[in-house]
Amino acid sequence: MTAPESGTAAPPVRPVRRHGPADPVKILMHRHRSLCEEAVDPLEIAAGLEAHGVTDRAAARFRHRDVFSLAEELYARVPRADGPECRTPEEPADAAEADPEPPDPAPAPRSRTARGAVQLLPGAIGLSTVAAHVSVLAPTPRLLAAVDAAGLLLTVLALRLALRHGPLRLRRGPGSRTAATAAFWTVAYAVLGDWLLAQLRSGGPDVPGPLPRAAVATAVALACALAPAAGCAHWFARRARHRVAASRALAELASRVRPLLVAATLLFLGAAAALAAGAHVLLGRTGSPGGRWAVPAAAALAVLLFLARLLAVHGFPAAAAAGLGSAAALEAVALALVLTARLPGWARLGAPVEALVGAAGPAAVPAVACTAAALGLLVHGLRALTGACANLPVPPRREGRTGDDATHRHAPLDPA
Repeated sequence: MTAPESGTAAPPVRPVRRHGPADPVKILMHRHRSLCEEAVDPLEIAAGLEAHGVTDRAAARFRHRDVFSLAEELYARVPRADGPECRTPEEPADAAEADPEPPDPAPAPRSRTARGAVQLLPGAIGLSTVAAHVSVLAPTPRLLAAVDAAGLLLTVLALRLALRHGPLRLRRGPGSRTAATAAFWTVAYAVLGDWLLAQLRSGGPDVPGPLPRAAVATAVALACALAPAAGCAHWFARRARHRVAASRALAELASRVRPLLVAATLLFLGAAAALAAGAHVLLGRTGSPGGRWAVPAAAALAVLLFLARLLAVHGFPAAAAAGLGSAAALEAVALALVLTARLPGWARLGAPVEALVGAAGPAAVPAVACTAAALGLLVHGLRALTGACANLPVPPRREGRTGDDATHRHAPLDPA
């Protein structure tokens, strides 16, 4: 006997409740609407999501296999502010429809030559200053000091110009001032630190006393190393952006970018070591008071500055400041230990520095400090510089923005 025949009604069928929203992607659409509206391609949305902590595992909760596919859906569903209706008044409607994404015009050969010459300018001025110092016909202390001061000023101005208009240009951000201070200390120690350490070990420096003996070869090598640093940074950025476009998952992207970072670092290390060795051979007596470790110390400092600048350019200025600050702190501690060892009963504190300097020379201190800091930055870079947010392609329409805002607008704050 069925239920109607028995007079009892069948219980109503209750709809099955699904846990969670029916369209979970809407949550991200509302949360990151400004990011989706201003994006010019799905890669920019993927970089922004990664910067906000959305990983491939988190994308699975939104019913997507990875961050890239989730970004593609957001890009397709959210209307963008820079659509065809937002063309500039100077651009005709038919031109916008015929060529919605005009290709980036190639720079003229003169502009390319000028950009390359800007990167070579600091090294050229440094070599010219040394040549002018040696070729003074009637050398007097005041005249030599004037030549050196003018050459130093021109080198600093050329260095500032190269860092503002080349692949190593950097916008102001968190930690940039700290990184600049630490970089100034490490460079100053590379030029004058070996002489100062030798003076401290011998009981000095005496005031008044002899003039400081600068490591001219190290200074010239660092100035000349700016050109290969810019070239390696440009090569890494361009190849990494191509890897972002070809990858479909964050793990795949990281596995493709890590070899590029290692290759760029090794390539620059070879160039910096060759320049340091050539500068010490060329300058001879005016080279460095640091001993046989002067060339490795100069190469280690150059690699440290390169990795720090690369991290800062790609949106991690705090990590760059931490790496440079650690090297500067180690060098300052070495000087402080030598001074503290002069106090009665504290002689043992200076034993490690005395042993290191006695075995390898004064330049061993910056060599060890800069090598340790550079290795730390390289390990951090293998994790930080392998994400989509660190290698976001620059769209042609946004290259005219001031600074690097178009490149790093969604760059994450460094956890360090």
